[in-house]
Amino acid sequence: MGARFEELAWRETPIGEISLRRRRDPALDADVYEVKLGDEYLMSSAFPVAEIELARLGLAPLAGETLDVVVGGLGLGYTARTALADPRVRSLLVVEAIEDVIDWHRQDLLPFAAGLAADPRTRFVRADFFAAVAGGGFDPDEPGRRFHAVLLDVDHSPRHVLHPGHAPFYTVDGLRRLAALLHPEGVFALWSNDPPDSAFQRTLTEVFPTSVAHVVRFPNPLQGREAANTVYVARR
Repeated sequence: MGARFEELAWRETPIGEISLRRRRDPALDADVYEVKLGDEYLMSSAFPVAEIELARLGLAPLAGETLDVVVGGLGLGYTARTALADPRVRSLLVVEAIEDVIDWHRQDLLPFAAGLAADPRTRFVRADFFAAVAGGGFDPDEPGRRFHAVLLDVDHSPRHVLHPGHAPFYTVDGLRRLAALLHPEGVFALWSNDPPDSAFQRTLTEVFPTSVAHVVRFPNPLQGREAANTVYVARR
């Protein structure tokens, strides 16, 4: 890339200005793609490890040979792309509230997510994930449809949400509505930027028979230290 910085897309949304940027990082000697909401950084292609592990850890407990999966929050596409790498996945429903984010993938603006939009198993649904749970279904063509796994990466964490309207989802009642959309022994997996939250883990155990908080560690070359995210995996 000739330019050191380029804004590839920008849009005003109900939760703030969202933008996709590409910049040349001399420390990494690579192009870095970043998503910002207002002044907040939502995600970066420099640190995709936890987004990838969200799919791997979320699908690992499932024993079936044909899986129907929901990804909540498309972002840079790492979670969805990793889910499609599992040959058991026969359908992938991606629920994304912002049409522009879906368009980034349809326009192939993200080289590391190539093939996601074109894969016949992928279906994009423009919808608010949390409103879909409260309304009883992700698939507008099949209300109440159940899935084998729901992989969620929207908020920073259960305590640090992007919009106050998301908070009720992380309660017992909200998670029970989510569990009703899973097949028996189905999995709910959640990415969090915070360390494991004991209060949220207790909430999970009120709804799901089993739950584990995985700490995903990865190097942060920009800060010269190790960083960590959390992936919660709960099974119905």
